[in-house]
Amino acid sequence: MFNLPPATRSLLLVNVAVFALQYFGEGSLERYFALWPIGSAAVGAPSFEPWQLITYSFLHDTRTATHLLFNMLALVMFGGDVERVWGPRRFLTYYFTCVLSGGVAQLLVALLDNASGETIGASAGVFGLLLAFAMMYPRRTILLIFPPIPMPAWLFVTGYGVLELYLGVTGGQANVAHFAHLGGMLGGYLLIRLGRARRR
Repeated sequence: MFNLPPATRSLLLVNVAVFALQYFGEGSLERYFALWPIGSAAVGAPSFEPWQLITYSFLHDTRTATHLLFNMLALVMFGGDVERVWGPRRFLTYYFTCVLSGGVAQLLVALLDNASGETIGASAGVFGLLLAFAMMYPRRTILLIFPPIPMPAWLFVTGYGVLELYLGVTGGQANVAHFAHLGGMLGGYLLIRLGRARRR
């Protein structure tokens, strides 16, 4: 952890600290800082507030540590390399753009589905980092944990994106915000393309 660049390390520490606060807070943080659908207050749930488009990314499911663990593992594995190329300021701008675009995508889907549940987790930002890593290092080999199959980064991220789209459209893993993940990747892709166009 001590070899991580500063922004990646800070995101890791803040997410872990917020998880600890959630664990002892008995749901109070989720009520105000999770991403709630627009109009959710009409059905008795907490209401949507603009700041939730960012704050939801620091909250995780306290019923199991795996939600936080996998997001932070991906942040460490991919975020560090991306930040070393971009520097902390550009890295954080990119990360929170992905968080924001993922939140907007999730709100739109919730409106269409008339959903009332909250969205939490750093996954939109993490999926954006996966995309950035694959665009920077497309041929770098990634070894999956399960199944343990090595593959180039471009193939891993493309396959993961297609899987998220399939699960989102078919309703597989209904408790996972697949379109927030895809929104994070889309926002990241557009920001990278915009940056390249400006440099040209």
